[in-house]
Amino acid sequence: MIKKFLVILFSFFLIGITPSVAYVQLDEEIAWDMEAITISFQNNRVHVTNAEGKYLEIFNLTGVRAARIRIDSNDKHININLPRGCYLIKVEKVVRKVSVL
Repeated sequence: MIKKFLVILFSFFLIGITPSVAYVQLDEEIAWDMEAITISFQNNRVHVTNAEGKYLEIFNLTGVRAARIRIDSNDKHININLPRGCYLIKVEKVVRKVSVL
């Protein structure tokens, strides 16, 4: 039984299928220079920060896109003219639900 196990283990070693252990050392001093995208909404005005070069998309609650606007600066104010209702405002993976009154 032991001979059979050693033969199998040795054949795996020759083929290159060997179990291996990887050690990962995390560096505590990693600096993240990416700032989070923020979206705020007040009085039919959207304020977006840290999203230069990205697209702001506005969807109604049925999933229909109502607007798509390219953000051209890191601190952008956008006036929106939408009918009353609830909408989803999305930039990249950041999504906010807003109500237009």
